[in-house]
Amino acid sequence: MSERALPVEGSCRCGQVRVRISAPPMLSMACHCAGCQKMTASAFALTATIPAAGFEVVQGVPVVGGLHGAQAHHYHCPHCMSWVFTRAEGLDWFVNLRPTMLDPPRWTEPLCEIWTDEKLPWVKLQISHSFPRFPTPEQFAELTREYQARGAV
Repeated sequence: MSERALPVEGSCRCGQVRVRISAPPMLSMACHCAGCQKMTASAFALTATIPAAGFEVVQGVPVVGGLHGAQAHHYHCPHCMSWVFTRAEGLDWFVNLRPTMLDPPRWTEPLCEIWTDEKLPWVKLQISHSFPRFPTPEQFAELTREYQARGAV
């Protein structure tokens, strides 16, 4: 991951929703779950876990799309419908940002891949850690420490 000064801004595809991060990511992952495959129309979704205090929407009003249950809220641009970020219910200390929304998107590299039991068979990523589902809280803490030691920003 290359060095990058904070804050960093980004936007949805059409630019109507803009976000800013002022804290380095705690972790970056590739998620292979079937839901992420469908929402991205791709083989997986990238996510950067940002401390909530270091994340803000600076332009536009995102709308909830994707999951509409109590578990998580996926926020999209109301115009182009890009999936910009996710907030997990009851876990208000972080936001999962789609790092491809950042300007430029190349500076976050995933440390791990999750939900590999739903991964498409032809996908082969060069990633340090893989989990059939989601890491345990202990594993998540260790991954966060490793990611931070690598120098997130």
